[in-house]
Amino acid sequence: MFSRTVLSSCKRAPQAHEVAQVDAALSKKTARPNLHTGIILNRSPIITRTPTAFEKAYYAYQTRIHRALHNPFPYDFYFKQGSPLESRFNIEERRRERKAFGAPFGMQTGETNEAEKLAEATMRDEEEAMPRVHEADINSDFKNLNRRGQRNLYLLLQKQENGTTVWKFPQGSVDRGELLHHAATRGLEVECGNNMDTWIVSRNPIGVFHPPLPARTGGAEEDVVFFYKAHIMAGQVRPNRTHTQDFAWLTKGEIKTRVDEDYWLGIKDILSDF
Repeated sequence: MFSRTVLSSCKRAPQAHEVAQVDAALSKKTARPNLHTGIILNRSPIITRTPTAFEKAYYAYQTRIHRALHNPFPYDFYFKQGSPLESRFNIEERRRERKAFGAPFGMQTGETNEAEKLAEATMRDEEEAMPRVHEADINSDFKNLNRRGQRNLYLLLQKQENGTTVWKFPQGSVDRGELLHHAATRGLEVECGNNMDTWIVSRNPIGVFHPPLPARTGGAEEDVVFFYKAHIMAGQVRPNRTHTQDFAWLTKGEIKTRVDEDYWLGIKDILSDF
């Protein structure tokens, strides 16, 4: 009797609310999100990083040890005696000696000959190294690619979305049947113009971001953004003014102050700390 009751309950027809729940779950599962590609356009450092005080002390100490233990350079084998090149080498060697050990090492002894006077005059006329702080840093010019030469810079675009001003990486939609890396290349040209020489590093994305859905849009399709890494070799951005209001080349720390929190949490691990 008990077994018949169990079998009869198992064979009963599903109720209407159960069918609706199953249909809703299936439709939610099969709904495809809106695909987008974002470009993380990077300007790599253009000058070496300034060493710290500890690094400077370490390198100076190693230089002193090296100069104290190395064999004398056989300059008479490489330079003709009394030639301007020999005089130039002697002047530079005295400067290196004075820098490594301090005065009185490397000081001039005796009279200066004509060849050394000519070499010193030639060295004074040579070009000096450019300062490590660019004019764009002093003027806070965020559009200049020469700013923050020691840091990695990333391109951000200012747009209007839902009546709000937002900062984001260049981004575009993916057409049906289009490959993601092709969509990324097309989207970058549409957003930033064709006045740049850029290189997309790989066909594979380096990150994915799921933007949160607004609370008022119940049942809206989900958006998914696949990020691609790219480098700029030459040129400059010429943004499409129909999509973009402004642009800036920013470091990771500067990006954090401009984007919203959800966007920052989705991209912060993709960017270089320096």
